[in-house]
Amino acid sequence: MNRSATAIWQGSGKDGKGTLTTQSSVLNKTQYSFSSRFENGTGTNPEELIAAAHAGCFNMKLSFVLGNNGFTPDKLETTCVVTIEDGTVTSSKLKLVAKIDGIDQTTFKESVKDAEENCPISKLLDTEISVEFSLIETV
Repeated sequence: MNRSATAIWQGSGKDGKGTLTTQSSVLNKTQYSFSSRFENGTGTNPEELIAAAHAGCFNMKLSFVLGNNGFTPDKLETTCVVTIEDGTVTSSKLKLVAKIDGIDQTTFKESVKDAEENCPISKLLDTEISVEFSLIETV
């Protein structure tokens, strides 16, 4: 399976502008620029897209791991913060809040660790990865 995206950039690094289009067209000429990457300008940026990809991939992998352990999550909500320093991505920090009926803390913790280490985006990233997680207890 292959997935693709196209980036177009025009101009200098600081004053130029670009667009991103994905194969699915979910992103369709979505703008990005120096200001959307390093300031608070309008548009997306590569690190934001990596954060979205990591959070989504982690949730899906965790759902599969939980399924293999006999559990179906009611909800997995993961926020990812990707940090870039001196031109290098230095960390990807995932924060998970999960609601899974009937799961014990040990199975939950082991499942999270499996997903953290084995989701394809975690394997792709050559940086520090951490997961802070909590399980919403159901009565």
